[in-house]
Amino acid sequence: MKISARGVPFFGESLFVTLSAAILIILFAGALFAPLLAPAGPEVLDLTGGLEPPSISHPLGQDKLGRDVLSGILYGGRVSLMVGVVVVGISLVIGSAVGFISGYIGGWVDELFMRVVDILLAFPGILLAIALAGVLGPSLGNVIFALSILGWVGFARLTRGEVMALKEREFVKAAIVVGAGPLRIALKHILPNLIGPLGVQATFSVAATILAESSLSFLGLGPQEVPTWGAILSQGVDYLLFAPHLAFFPGLAIMLTVLGINVLGDELRLRFDPLGRRGEGGR
Repeated sequence: MKISARGVPFFGESLFVTLSAAILIILFAGALFAPLLAPAGPEVLDLTGGLEPPSISHPLGQDKLGRDVLSGILYGGRVSLMVGVVVVGISLVIGSAVGFISGYIGGWVDELFMRVVDILLAFPGILLAIALAGVLGPSLGNVIFALSILGWVGFARLTRGEVMALKEREFVKAAIVVGAGPLRIALKHILPNLIGPLGVQATFSVAATILAESSLSFLGLGPQEVPTWGAILSQGVDYLLFAPHLAFFPGLAIMLTVLGINVLGDELRLRFDPLGRRGEGGR
């Protein structure tokens, strides 16, 4: 494997990274083109084929009601990937705004914002999401809300730490000396330098959110109107000895997706911060 002048592997030249990227492309394409690729609709029943193993007509087998598992996984991928992207998008916008204001203004504003963040961090994220989803009811919108309620705090702490560090950099101090205003410094000198660390954080957060959504669905707190990987996996647990395919394939889809995203996140982290000097900051 070739090494760049900075000692960082070139993106894509690692076989493992390339393989992870290829798997993610396949999973994303399968979710995007599910109506074209699925052997049948996710709710089409075939009561005579309940728990049938993989076959030519049903490559990944059928569930207890005869529904095609491959179709469920393809359509379920739409839910998991959409929830991951939407939740992280909401969290990124809210968290980066709070962290930027906190780190840039400082003073009592920083104290107030960080105390709120500290209080929220005291709650176990997945337990709070389970409680909220249970109270609000199992639906796609409620899952997104439950996972977003704490998802932004990590972005807030990261952004605050980065902004406070950037304010002490020479190029920012030089801009102040030559008369650049606060708005120009924020937009031209600080914001562009946040793209890298926030992008890395967002990548890892998508993987964590997909895992959290699958956990909620596994517990019966996920969307009921559409199939999800967690729900299919939950159903398969009851038939592990008789139809292991029902739990194996959705579990494999979750594992490959989370693993692939984390591998790419590591690669991005190495490229943006090869020496591991970035941190989330905080008090």
